[in-house]
Amino acid sequence: MPSVRTALIGCGKVGQIHAAALRALPESEFVAVCDRDRARAAAFAERWGVRPYDDVGTMLRDAGARAVMVCTPHPLHAEAVLRAAEAGAHALVEKPLAASLADCDAMLAAARRAGIRLGVVSQRRLYEPVRRMKAAIDAGKIGTPVLGVFSMFSWRDRAYYESDPWRGRWATEGGGVLVNQSPHMLDLLQWFMGEIDEVSGCWANLNHPYIEVEDTALAMIRFKNGGLGSVVTSLSQKPGIYTKVHVHGSGGASVGVETDRGATFVAGVSEIAEPPLNDLWTIPGEEHLLAGFQAEDRARFREVNATTHYHALQIQDFLRAVLGGQPPMVTGEEGRVVVEMFTAIYRSQRERRPIKFPLEAEPC
Repeated sequence: MPSVRTALIGCGKVGQIHAAALRALPESEFVAVCDRDRARAAAFAERWGVRPYDDVGTMLRDAGARAVMVCTPHPLHAEAVLRAAEAGAHALVEKPLAASLADCDAMLAAARRAGIRLGVVSQRRLYEPVRRMKAAIDAGKIGTPVLGVFSMFSWRDRAYYESDPWRGRWATEGGGVLVNQSPHMLDLLQWFMGEIDEVSGCWANLNHPYIEVEDTALAMIRFKNGGLGSVVTSLSQKPGIYTKVHVHGSGGASVGVETDRGATFVAGVSEIAEPPLNDLWTIPGEEHLLAGFQAEDRARFREVNATTHYHALQIQDFLRAVLGGQPPMVTGEEGRVVVEMFTAIYRSQRERRPIKFPLEAEPC
């Protein structure tokens, strides 16, 4: 089987999940890692049997990597992708694509100029109950999707924010719950509902006074198909309750998924403890299928490590896209939509008005 010489940029917690996939996948020849902290890169590289670097350009030149996984803090994603594009290396970026639309646009432009594949991680699209929902919506089983609801009631404690110096700060994280914990579900919401017309939103820090960024945000969305959307996302519920995305159709039928039970897992620290499940299914004639869906997905959960399995599937898809010359499962352009969504919520609060789509980057 043909393979791709792969490398990883950013040797933090989520990098361990990517490294495990790069070591295991037949499409990957894992050769190098890079981190600004040379000692951290060396320890990481020793664990995985690859070469350590503290400069991206040097790594790409010396190790000959053709595809990189970008696992740095969000505001540093653009720098890594631009360096990769200069070297002709394809890039799969951890969510979100970037912390700003200006960075997104620079990354997309560089990818187009270099002719490289640019993708963004959204592995929850591969959850079986999520795929089941998408198939039902695309088949017209609920009619037109007219109301989409994303609800997250989760928790992060002080130790989480103190575990890395970049967490909880505008300059080094780019935002709070919207930028870090919400991109997966924002992606699912727009994937299910379609193109966005406008967003109104607000945010607050309700019970984390030791961080700069928001721990809670709300939004109302108008979609171009005439549908509406609602977002309530929060890290202020101790110990964490659930994360759900529900879609209601013009025919009255509804489908939904609980992607996370309790607090969402912390990559490299905790694991997914309970299976993602369809928790709502009222398609006429299919209501009785819900119990079977849940039993099937609980059985599947016992067969795989859900914390790493879906990441590996998306990384495999990306490497196959590199080998085959087709777009990856989640493109850079799709990743930009999620950045538009959280940027619109921040702008809406600041400007006290709905924000129309598409959004342009603000002048520097």
